[in-house]
Amino acid sequence: MALDEPKENDEVFNEKGITFLMNRDLFELAKPINVDYVTTRMGNGFKVTSSLEAGSACGSSCSC
Repeated sequence: MALDEPKENDEVFNEKGITFLMNRDLFELAKPINVDYVTTRMGNGFKVTSSLEAGSACGSSCSC
């Protein structure tokens, strides 16, 4: 996840006042997608889950 501005080929979602953007093609491959805010012993952060297996869309680090 990163801060970004909407692009022509993005899906845009607003959930509870937070805007999420995702490349439309990647979204079609990955849906359904869940973004949860979690607290662990390591700290707080976002947990993103989808129908994709780790590394299946863009390799081990995705910048799609």
